[in-house]
Amino acid sequence: MLLVVTYSQAARQTLRNVCNGHDETVVQRFGRAALLEATELGAFLALRLRAKHAGDVQVERTAPFNEFEDAPEAVRDAAAAYEDREHPSTPYAKFAVGTDHPDLDAMRGVEL
Repeated sequence: MLLVVTYSQAARQTLRNVCNGHDETVVQRFGRAALLEATELGAFLALRLRAKHAGDVQVERTAPFNEFEDAPEAVRDAAAAYEDREHPSTPYAKFAVGTDHPDLDAMRGVEL
C-alpha cells in the first residue's frame, strides 16, 4: 500500500478530493493521511498530490506486518500476557519485573 500524509491545509483538501473521487483505490482514510492501493492508479494519485503540493505531501510504501514473522515470540507473548494482566493500571515496566518478559529498554533498542 501507499501511505500519503499531508502537511498543509491545501494538501489535505486535495487529498480529500482525491479520496472522494477514487474511493475504490482508497484502502483507509485517517484525516490528513490515507492508504492507497499499491496500483498504478494509487501511485498516480499519490504522485499527483506530491506534484501539486511538493513537500507538503509525503508518500511512503508500506508492507503488511506479519506478527509471526516480524516479531519475536518473546515480544508476542509479552504483549498477550500484558493485556491479560490482573490490574489494568499496572505499567508494563512494573509488570515485567521478575518475569521472563523483555523490559522496555531491551525492546526499544532492537530493530525488527
